[in-house]
Amino acid sequence: MRAPFAIRPVIDQDYAAWKPLWDGYNAFYGRSGATALAEAITCSTWRRFLDRDEPVHALIAERDGELLGLVHYLFHRSTTSAGNSCYLQDLFTVEAARGIGVGRALIEAVYLQAHQAGSPRVHWQTHESNATAMRLYDKVAEKSGFVVYRKML
Repeated sequence: MRAPFAIRPVIDQDYAAWKPLWDGYNAFYGRSGATALAEAITCSTWRRFLDRDEPVHALIAERDGELLGLVHYLFHRSTTSAGNSCYLQDLFTVEAARGIGVGRALIEAVYLQAHQAGSPRVHWQTHESNATAMRLYDKVAEKSGFVVYRKML
C-alpha cells in the first residue's frame, strides 16, 4: 500500500519538482512549444507564490518526496461581496495520481484556506472539453450557469 499524500504550501526548494507539473498544466491548455508561456512569466509566478504580500498562492500534493499535483489560487475583491473572493486558477495532477483523491484534496485545501481568510466563496472555470475534471468538479461544487464552479463557504 502506498503512503498517503500530504498537501502543503510550496517552498523555494520545490521549484524543480513544481516546474514539470506547471509545464504539464500549461501543455494541457495548449501552452507548449511555440505557444509556451515565456520563462519570465513562470519565474514571476513562482516569485509571487513565495511573497507574503502577494494574494497569489500555491499548494502541492506530495508523497514520499514526489509531487503529485498542484493548485494555485488567489484572493480578489468583488462587486457582489464584502469579503474577498477566492479564485482557484490552476489545478493539475500527474496522470499516475488521478483517481486517488489528489485533485479533490487540493480543492478542499483551497476551500480551507479561503474559509480561514474569510472568503465567502471559491470559484473557478475549466474548458468545456475537460470532461474528466468536470466529473470531479460536479461532486465538490455547483455550476453557476457558465462552466464556472463555486462553493459557498
